[in-house]
Amino acid sequence: GPFEVPTDIAQAWDARTRGAAAHAAWQARWEAYRAAFPAEAAELARRLRGDLPLDFELEGWRELAEVQQRGEVVATRKASQQAIARLAPRLPELLGGSADLTASNLTDWPGCGAVRGGQPGGRHINYGVREFGMSAIMNGIALHGGFIPFGGTFMVFSDYSRNAIRMAALMKKRVVHVLTHDSVGLGEDGPTHQPVEHAWSLRLIPNLDVWRPCDAAETAVAWQMALSQADRPSALLLSRQALPAQARSPEQVASIRRGGYVLSDRPQAQAVILATGSEVALAMQAQALLDAQGLPVRVVSMPSTSVFDAQDARYRDGVLGRHLPRVAVEAGSTRGWAFYGCREVLGLDHFGASAPGPALMQSLGFTAEQLADKVRAAIDHEPQIERSSN
Repeated sequence: GPFEVPTDIAQAWDARTRGAAAHAAWQARWEAYRAAFPAEAAELARRLRGDLPLDFELEGWRELAEVQQRGEVVATRKASQQAIARLAPRLPELLGGSADLTASNLTDWPGCGAVRGGQPGGRHINYGVREFGMSAIMNGIALHGGFIPFGGTFMVFSDYSRNAIRMAALMKKRVVHVLTHDSVGLGEDGPTHQPVEHAWSLRLIPNLDVWRPCDAAETAVAWQMALSQADRPSALLLSRQALPAQARSPEQVASIRRGGYVLSDRPQAQAVILATGSEVALAMQAQALLDAQGLPVRVVSMPSTSVFDAQDARYRDGVLGRHLPRVAVEAGSTRGWAFYGCREVLGLDHFGASAPGPALMQSLGFTAEQLADKVRAAIDHEPQIERSSN
């Protein structure tokens, strides 16, 4: 027969009457609060709507110009912490945390205080060693509203969080995942902690913006963009090792937020190198090496493939060059770069090893000479994707 809900259970589940009463009581409290404290009520309403302060974008541009001018050599995880410290005073709704890795993820900032019972002023949650729990709790905080949650762990442990990250993307909720130690470049912790497939695994999630910045300026933009997107989560893939600052014109600085841009060009460039994160510096070294050999190439920094893909075709073609052979370099899986028509890829399709970061990168072929060889092979129309079997 038909499925039936017993009358007594249906009545117990019917929340309309008590819900209407609770809503009316809340509205009365809200109106009284708004009358007594108009400024505070307006600020609370802003946070509950999910709006950013009116000066957020303007202040972001000013801070970005200062970061670019400083040109600091710094790990992007540290640059992220610096960005958080600048943002937190202007965004009281920013609520941080880490899965027992605060000292490594650098998700805290001066004066943030831990969230503890009886201490409502805390703004940093010590989630413990439970990445999925942290990510699911952040989803709940975002669903409640009034806060913008972010939380940190090692990038390799994003596997534990994956379902919650996917649900945030599905629900269109603004949650920021700070994923540090983003490649084999982290060094001695070895293959259990060295991401290989993780960047592309995250990039495949619809409605998730993934950023892998190459320096402090790109990291600042990644944070600004993550906070500006009210209808999607973001993942920031950040380095353990210090990275050099890249020189940019004001136009190039403005183009970072488009996900990919020409970082360094040459007249009559014969190929394009696409790079992300820590490998952007390697691409610049390879460009200099090829310059000395009379082979001009363009270097494209692509901190966010997802954001770049959303740009119009004319912009994308202008950056990538429609008729130039393309080579990609990223210290991770090579598989996704075929989407961008790359003839050659310098990457990693096997597990890493325990060794000092610089020595390990060199032993795995992440050198200017190896990348230059890839460029020459691409120009010679001999497609060979680097998939080391070591």
